[in-house]
Amino acid sequence: MGAVGAGSGVLTGRTYRERGSFTRGVGHSGGVGLQERCKVRNSLRVPYARRVRAIRRFTVRTVLPEALGALDDLALNLRWAWHAPTRDLFSSIDPDRWEAFHGDPIRLLGSLSPERLAELAADAGFVERVRALAADLDTYRSEDRWYQAEGRRREQAGEPALPAAVAYFSAEFGIAAALPQYSGGLGILAGDHLKSASDLAAPIVGVGLLYGAGYFRQSLTRDGWQHETYPVLDPDNLPLTLLREDDGTPSRISLPLPGGRSLHAQVWRADVGRVPLLLLDSNVPDNDDAARKVTDRLYGGTSEHRLQQELLLGMGGVKALRLHSRLTGAPTPEVYHCNEGHAGFLGVERVHELIEAEGLTFPAALEAVRAGTVFTTHTPVPAGIDRFGADLIAEYFGGGNSIPGIDVGDVLALGREDYDGGDPTVFNMAVMGLRLAKRANGVAKLHGQVSRSMFHQLWPGFDVGEVPITSVTNGVHSPTWIDPLFAGAQAEYFTADEIESGSGWYKQDGGIDNATLWELRRQLRERLVHNARSRVRKSWTQRGASAAELGWVDGVLDPDVLTIGFARRVPTYKRLTLMLRDEDRLRALLTDPDRPVQILVAGKSHPADEQGVRLIQKLVQFADSEDVRHRIVFLPNYDIEMAQTLYPGCDVWLNNPLRPLEACGTSGMKAALNGALNLSVLDGWWDEMYDGQNGWAIPTADGVDDPEHRDDLEASALYDLLENTVAPRFYDRTDGLPVHWLENVRHTLATLGPKVQATRMVRDYITELYTPTAQSYRNVDGPGYTGAIELADWKAKVHAAWPSVRVDHVESEGLHEAVKVGDHVTIKAFVSLGQLGPDDVEVQMNYGRVSDNDEIDEFGTSKLELTDTYEGGRYHFSRAFTLAQSGPFGYNVRIVPKHRDLAGPTELALVATV
Repeated sequence: MGAVGAGSGVLTGRTYRERGSFTRGVGHSGGVGLQERCKVRNSLRVPYARRVRAIRRFTVRTVLPEALGALDDLALNLRWAWHAPTRDLFSSIDPDRWEAFHGDPIRLLGSLSPERLAELAADAGFVERVRALAADLDTYRSEDRWYQAEGRRREQAGEPALPAAVAYFSAEFGIAAALPQYSGGLGILAGDHLKSASDLAAPIVGVGLLYGAGYFRQSLTRDGWQHETYPVLDPDNLPLTLLREDDGTPSRISLPLPGGRSLHAQVWRADVGRVPLLLLDSNVPDNDDAARKVTDRLYGGTSEHRLQQELLLGMGGVKALRLHSRLTGAPTPEVYHCNEGHAGFLGVERVHELIEAEGLTFPAALEAVRAGTVFTTHTPVPAGIDRFGADLIAEYFGGGNSIPGIDVGDVLALGREDYDGGDPTVFNMAVMGLRLAKRANGVAKLHGQVSRSMFHQLWPGFDVGEVPITSVTNGVHSPTWIDPLFAGAQAEYFTADEIESGSGWYKQDGGIDNATLWELRRQLRERLVHNARSRVRKSWTQRGASAAELGWVDGVLDPDVLTIGFARRVPTYKRLTLMLRDEDRLRALLTDPDRPVQILVAGKSHPADEQGVRLIQKLVQFADSEDVRHRIVFLPNYDIEMAQTLYPGCDVWLNNPLRPLEACGTSGMKAALNGALNLSVLDGWWDEMYDGQNGWAIPTADGVDDPEHRDDLEASALYDLLENTVAPRFYDRTDGLPVHWLENVRHTLATLGPKVQATRMVRDYITELYTPTAQSYRNVDGPGYTGAIELADWKAKVHAAWPSVRVDHVESEGLHEAVKVGDHVTIKAFVSLGQLGPDDVEVQMNYGRVSDNDEIDEFGTSKLELTDTYEGGRYHFSRAFTLAQSGPFGYNVRIVPKHRDLAGPTELALVATV
């Protein structure tokens, strides 16, 4: 059953596909008849549920006239998601359909009639636009950019070379609304990472999963409950290309499963500018019913289902990389970036490769893998980390499913919580990520501090501040998130350098004056109001309201009222309903006759999070109240498409998480790029970038133990700011313009804009993490992996000898009661090293001010030099220095392992002190 037409068929359930060897994409034709101008993809689709009969459906591909052939490449390359001229080209084909298809060029082209295609092919002006944009895309994909220039600079300066390639693994990627493979900030961040890597021409390849239903679509019931649906995606109608063998058959990777089963997956490639993104899809005929469902949806299913997804992402992702390299000649990555713990099993597969191909032992293979791995944690709370039962991990890596050369105990040791406060019966994916990585980071400076405290048990004996987790603050991809109207104005008035540096906003001559800036902001706000009204009407219709009941929707929101946005995932710590702590006070703000406020709220709660779902209902029920529904709205199904109108149209972006539980939170960055001011708790990125003029900091009640009382205090502070500072400043006008407000807007655009760029973030990753990690990998790489073998043997020796390592005695010369700044002091340490020599360790002195609790704060570290050698493995180290600061001062002496291939003294988590 099913019709054959110019567009794709509608899928009503997750399906089984028997794919032929037809070519993916829009084809080319010389203008022959309709039947010859279409390539028909024949699919046998059997729904998972109620498999009663086989339904044969057909997806009919439009074949483009030769003159329009380049539209295929333009549609398949996701650069159109952030390249306005390409989007404008597709929109000009049929503006109404472009809007109806939510800016999806694949669906647009698939809907065009042969007559319309012929008309376009005969339009010389349109054909020239296609040719010019195709040439521009070719140039973009091939020209040298920042990465190549930086590589040449490093070569000339004799600095370590940039990585030949980097593999970036993530469970979700938010590239465009047309490819819904994301749930929230993690995926959007991953998408912005790839886009910015493309803009910098960095040789990164993304690796993820292709979810058959993506994340859920959200709607509301009549009484305000979140309702989830999971529309099935057809990969043939997405901007994807299936990897195929030379004979045209789909390429496959496979993983063993317990019970003699196998998990097979095909690999789709999305082109994100010049960056390939590989997505693994388990919905293939080779799999049994359960295996086909492994990639059915994002963050769904049982614990075992999640484990299978993460095995496919990590271990299968490595196999997909090898497959892609074999088929395309792409270079083998020197660095593997694990974006959160979901992909942690990539390290196990890489260990397996080295054991099988190089004959390495597990310890040596582990050192080679660790040398080239970066791990990023996004989780500020232990509850947000994936943890599996150790018995489940043993089932997948032991017995008949064991990997040759890798004992199940070796795998369990990677993720076991074998530390104070841990649970040794569980397998922790973040712990595995940290143990498999040479370098690790959080996603904001404050989050780095939180992460060091959260994971410090893995490095006993070291101070929290020494835990080897650094930070790279997230950024956002400005071409994606700056509204085209706003971007066009900057391009008209500013040079490229002025845009990049932000200095254009302070131009005295030839810049954007206040009247023009204010009119730009009003146009964005007005467009948001119209968009929100449309969404509110659609939502109420879905909730069962009749047209006769919805006349009030035409008066929802006002383009001249102070507009506040609040949109994000809805876990409890983000406190969606903090604004409702005092409903009467909020009502007064919303309905103030002179200085009203209006609020747009959006966000999804994971269906299993009952508290989050209840928070949404509480907010929706308040927003439904007749006295305020024209001033506060909840917009269902928060996604990229909504965000691209919501961020630019808001005057203020609100964020009120429970500090310090926000890892970074980049939505406020996107709003700021369009001239919005942030009103936020000092958490995540705002903690380091708030400067007093780019918005407002909501005071927090840190230290208040009662959560209800803390929420009351912080909600009251929020109301005070809105009533007494934010609203008055917005409505304070001189000659019709809010001059003081616009000063803050200019300051935000000039100073904050350059800091929040994802290109800055990716450059930071490249220089601070990827390049040092690539150098570590090169140190242990090479024929026979002798460097990895030597490092593994050295570590084994150190671990065996460490019980005999100790600081026997410490002396000082020059310290007395009358010591003063400028005096000379010598510290002497007598140590025993057992079977180790002085080249295997570093004897250090930690020193600094002593706090009231008798701990050293603001400390520094100095190396003591070998002074003398005694029998029995005993040594004398010393250091002379000059006292440079006054006040309480203290020091201690310790011994740590030292090796040229260690990332730092904490890598082995070994330390000996007095």
